Amino acid sequence: MRRSARAATVAATLLAAAACSTAGGEGVVELEFFQFKAEAFATFNGLVEEFNAAHPDIRVMQNQVPDSETAIRTRLVREDLPDVMTLNGNATFGEIASAGVLYDFSDEAVLGDVSPAILEILTDLGRFEEQVNGIPFASNANAFIYNKEIFAEHGLEPPQTWSDFLTLVEELEAAGVQPYTLTLVDAWTTMPYFNQLAANLMPEDFFDELAEDQTSFQEAFPPVAEAMLAITDRANPDAAGLGYDDGNRVFANGESAILMHGSYVLPAVLALNPDLDLGSFVLPATDDPDETLLVSGVDVVVTMGANPQHEEEALEFIRFLMEPENIQRYVDEQSAVPTLEGLEPSDPTVAEIFPFFEQERVTSYVDHSIPPAVNLQPLTQAFLLSGNADRWLRELDEEWDKVAARSSFGTEP
Repeated sequence: MRRSARAATVAATLLAAAACSTAGGEGVVELEFFQFKAEAFATFNGLVEEFNAAHPDIRVMQNQVPDSETAIRTRLVREDLPDVMTLNGNATFGEIASAGVLYDFSDEAVLGDVSPAILEILTDLGRFEEQVNGIPFASNANAFIYNKEIFAEHGLEPPQTWSDFLTLVEELEAAGVQPYTLTLVDAWTTMPYFNQLAANLMPEDFFDELAEDQTSFQEAFPPVAEAMLAITDRANPDAAGLGYDDGNRVFANGESAILMHGSYVLPAVLALNPDLDLGSFVLPATDDPDETLLVSGVDVVVTMGANPQHEEEALEFIRFLMEPENIQRYVDEQSAVPTLEGLEPSDPTVAEIFPFFEQERVTSYVDHSIPPAVNLQPLTQAFLLSGNADRWLRELDEEWDKVAARSSFGTEP
């Protein structure tokens, strides 16, 4: 497991944040359940209804928030944290956790059932002192999706090495098949392959050394830039004019063989074409298959404020969510990766790469260690459109240095 330094700390003005809620009818405690995933609303709604039916003295109300990160920062400043929250396990979660405004779950028994590799990915993002400030509810896999029918038609297998991948692309092109469709209109769609390549090619202690001014992107990331350009050079000629939804439609229509997105994309693609026969593979970055690590993140973290108004009731709901049958329900409906040991993904596409989790050959998203103020996504988008690797790496160093010189990273609501 690779560990990376926490990229940022949250502003001191957030330290006083505390949870608040309102009581419902006589004898009934109302809990606000702040939930950030629109596509998971129905799944969580079913779980909330089941919990409420079994707990007449507690009423949980789901609040699905579109721009959740801005909303939670604003509510931190206003000292108005929801009773229970789901957050994405990214740099923003790490910043908030580091500020000491989230609950310490260290004594929760369920942590003993969470995969150690997944828990480490979460705590590596940031935490207050030695606390555990959230419980991993669901993970994702940054493994790329492929059309099994197209692969079988041309006698192709998923690549095990970087050379295999380049050969695979050449064979698809020779057969008249578009290997993959890049969608450079949406800057964030460059991140799946950036994360997979960077995580496997950068030095293990890169962010620790970067924090100490002992290295730089210009020094450590040329192999990443070279591999990124190799992917772009073999991409569809209209990449600059396509967005995320366009790429999904092209793949769903069988017009490309590989979708350069992780497991999170499965519900959207299958909604377009439920008859697709799909598989997944981990993009290798070197020619040693034993070195390949799968990039994964905690897609959903369950947490609450450090000083909750209704601590016992909130913990009761969180413990309910973390029951194996409820996590399995979410995994089944959302094509997710389970966080509890002993559970397995039901989606065969996700199951194909699940051995990486069982073998703890997983590492965290590189962009989760880069503060949003560095503008990694638009800089990477511009790099792939221009092909200018030197400028990309220089600008990453310049933006990193600007952010590092400030007292906090990107904490403005």
